[in-house]
Amino acid sequence: MRQIAEDTDQASPGQTREVLGHIDRLLDEANSDKSHLLSVQIYISDMVHFAGMNAVWDSWVADEGNTPPRAIVEAKLANPACLVEIVVIAAQRG
Repeated sequence: MRQIAEDTDQASPGQTREVLGHIDRLLDEANSDKSHLLSVQIYISDMVHFAGMNAVWDSWVADEGNTPPRAIVEAKLANPACLVEIVVIAAQRG
């Protein structure tokens, strides 16, 4: 699932928080949760947003022993107002 922020007036931490909230909701609907993430791809419009995004990410991840592999890439996003786009692949709960 690919998610972006709807409120693009927010700075990168706010957009990241919103995106992760969307991901939490969608994971729940799919009978999964963040402890079942298999991989994550994070696209940010400029590496200047990395620290803000990463601080929110670190506080959201389930726990250190369950941190999924992730790739973070600077990319020109389709909507210039979007600072963060996150793609996750997750397994369903048993």
